[in-house]
Amino acid sequence: MNVVIPIHTETSRRPAKGGGLRGRQASPSAIEAMRALLGDAPRRRDLLVEHLHRIQDAQGHLSVDMLAALAEAMKLSQAEVHEVASFYHHFDIVYEGEQAPAPLSLRVCTSLGCSIAGSAGLSLELRTLLAEQSGVRVIEVPCVGRCEQAPVAVIGQRPLGHATAAEALKLLQQGQHQDPLPAYQPLAGYLALGGYRLLDELLIGARSIDATIHTLSESGLRGLGGAGFPLGRKWSIVRAQAAPRLMAVNIDEGEPGTFKDRYYMEREPHQFLEGMLIGAHCVAAEAIYIYLRDEYHALRQVLSEEIAALQALRSGLPTIELRRGAGAYICGEESAMIESIEGKRGWPRQRPPYVAERGLFGRPTLQHNIESLHWVRTILERGADWFSNQGRHGRKGLRSFSLSGRVNKPGVYLAPAGITAQELVDEYGGGMLAGHRLYGYFPGGASGGMLPASLANVPLDFDTLQAHDCFIGSAAVIVFSDQDSARDLALNAMEFFEHESCGQCVPCREGTQRAVELMRQPVWDQALLEDLAAVMADASICGLGQAAPNPLRCAMRYFPQEFSAGAAHE
Repeated sequence: MNVVIPIHTETSRRPAKGGGLRGRQASPSAIEAMRALLGDAPRRRDLLVEHLHRIQDAQGHLSVDMLAALAEAMKLSQAEVHEVASFYHHFDIVYEGEQAPAPLSLRVCTSLGCSIAGSAGLSLELRTLLAEQSGVRVIEVPCVGRCEQAPVAVIGQRPLGHATAAEALKLLQQGQHQDPLPAYQPLAGYLALGGYRLLDELLIGARSIDATIHTLSESGLRGLGGAGFPLGRKWSIVRAQAAPRLMAVNIDEGEPGTFKDRYYMEREPHQFLEGMLIGAHCVAAEAIYIYLRDEYHALRQVLSEEIAALQALRSGLPTIELRRGAGAYICGEESAMIESIEGKRGWPRQRPPYVAERGLFGRPTLQHNIESLHWVRTILERGADWFSNQGRHGRKGLRSFSLSGRVNKPGVYLAPAGITAQELVDEYGGGMLAGHRLYGYFPGGASGGMLPASLANVPLDFDTLQAHDCFIGSAAVIVFSDQDSARDLALNAMEFFEHESCGQCVPCREGTQRAVELMRQPVWDQALLEDLAAVMADASICGLGQAAPNPLRCAMRYFPQEFSAGAAHE
């Protein structure tokens, strides 16, 4: 059975009472430019975000005229096109009378890791140096997924790690604005090492689907994007739903402090792709949609080329579509990602029904992040016991920790589940930077809360941090020192959530804004902030609003010395 994708047919060109067309009409030049941009590409409703990217890439912004032309080409109302275009941060809408932005953007990350590394000073220096240079704009942006290289600037599409103003200006002058390709393992190299053998065994019946799911269940492998739902159980649930079924892969890791998915993709993309295809086969998914964050420009080329090579070599694979995010952290939430793939605003859905029952295009959908699928081949080859026998302090399995902040060796480290923050810093991170003493850490990115050095020996894993009002999430550990302020870092996290709130529900939309206002005051009204945090946690629709108060609450609970007059770090 073919997957049926619903197509919206509403037109933006309705006759007015007098017989003419009402509303804004696209100019002939815009209509012609749109035809050239879209070419033979389908005009399906679910491709709206992709087509907006075409305009933004070609012209550097979205003019109202071009949006009208796109609405006409896709037979959508202009309101639909505008509401989607205005939702995503990476689209610049220019209205009549407004000046188009500079053709080249220099983005400076200001989220937690980069803030600790001095990105505010970098941004100010760049703004001063480029104040009179036309054609370049300096923008402060949230996390760009390269926290181990903090501070990070992005020149056009080219990331610059450990950025300095001098090096950024040098790249600007040299015109180096494209993201260089990483040194990854291509299809030929993966095949030479036994790649896709397990998939072949499944396809010819030499390995059963039931045995495959059983092995993965016995290993204890859980979803490693943050939720931690048991992988084998998820496959069984989706497999039991009515066909046709779909699969969606989330590579939109936007949690400040998280960069492990990028790390694996830059090295072994086919390890993930084989796990993805094994999962799709086990649940009989007829099509796969891969949602990749927009900041990973080079990886988009890598995936496009390697998927094409794989499809050319092998027939009978499910349809694989690579979709491009547009700068919305909320699309890391599974139902918001699905809305975005469908060409809509990334608004989380009310549940039930759950994505496994009614997900993409209304069909049962197997949704995973990349690391969960990365482990599938290794576990099937080595057995469930190999994975489950790993671990420390009574925990089982392995975790890929994104370690950043005030450590000598930030990076992605594969470590036993249950390792403590102190062990992670000492054994993998090379210890604290010279002159810095451990003061606290975020165990699961900005949303996972923050803990003091006195709790650096708590095992890091699912279900071990709830008693401390924290969670491990995507295992993004951000370490800060006695030269940092927990209060300031909590504010940085809340400013991120305010910026990234989708605006759908009042507790999150208004709560994050009000929290930022209160946290910017010289003296925090802690009672009011606690009340506000309780409302956000209890009443927000999705995990963003529910988790946003975690750093705020932890700062007040674990770092009280910062809220007493004249107190210093102890």
